[in-house]
Amino acid sequence: MNSTEAGFVQGLEAQDDALGKEKARDVRFRWWVLGMAGLVLLVLGAIITSLLIGSLPAFKAFGWHFLISKAWDPVSNDYGALPAIYGTLVTSGIALLLAVPVSFFVAFFLTELCPRRLRGLVNGIIELLAGIPSIIYGMWGLFVLAPLLAEDVQPGLERMFHHVPVLNKLFAGPPIGIGLLPSALVLAVMIVPFITSVMREVFEVVPQNLKEAGYGIGGTTWEVMWDVVLPYTRVAIVGGIMLGLGRALGETMAVTFMIGNSNNVSPALFDSGNSIASVIANEFAEASDPLHAAALTELGLILFVITLIVLAIARLLILRVERRS
Repeated sequence: MNSTEAGFVQGLEAQDDALGKEKARDVRFRWWVLGMAGLVLLVLGAIITSLLIGSLPAFKAFGWHFLISKAWDPVSNDYGALPAIYGTLVTSGIALLLAVPVSFFVAFFLTELCPRRLRGLVNGIIELLAGIPSIIYGMWGLFVLAPLLAEDVQPGLERMFHHVPVLNKLFAGPPIGIGLLPSALVLAVMIVPFITSVMREVFEVVPQNLKEAGYGIGGTTWEVMWDVVLPYTRVAIVGGIMLGLGRALGETMAVTFMIGNSNNVSPALFDSGNSIASVIANEFAEASDPLHAAALTELGLILFVITLIVLAIARLLILRVERRS
């Protein structure tokens, strides 16, 4: 073998070594990715397992009746989850109904109507609102929003709807400025930045030629937004709305400040109530009785299941929207 052939063979061997190293690196990368994904599943399984084991004594003691019982008496060890479930769903639902229109119009303003010099300032304010701790929102609600509602808003609503059959019961309750509706208002303020940020981002990725085509055939700004931008981005919008709902369902401190922390199921929106997160936050540190701690753990399991149901519904909505598209 001459020197040329020897060099050629050495080059092939070096190339094979390099390819072998690349393949080994790719295999290691695959194992790292699988390991990280498996770690997430492992943590999720550990959370579910700990909740199931911790709530087992309460489930044995109360069974499925725990879900529909209104009782919550640590002295006699009688517990029920209905008031907390009711308060969680009502406050989160009202917050979502209030936050979605506001988020949509703010995102619409930022992407279509806002001057460029002002856009950065408004975006900064929205990001600042998203970063404020929940306890600050709770303090603001308790010391600023609650007196305003108690002195001006609630009496006016009661006078306005006093003779309306259904609304007179909805806007009833003690005029103290805390309750289901005040808690929902604070939650709405908290989730508006998250939904707005998602909507703004997806509105900005709509191809400009689609918008120009809409304007070219005589469409107004609202028509282009409704008929062009929304159909193009509705999948991401549904995801952003569900992100806000998930934040509202699990919120703790702001709700604890504003909901009144009363074990009550009432149609009156200004009446006090409870949420799952507020009950756990208020009582878990003092739950010396094992059955009390198990009941609180079962509340956490219920909140976990509610969140999973919301995520499943969001996924179904997204699939349905994609099929229509």
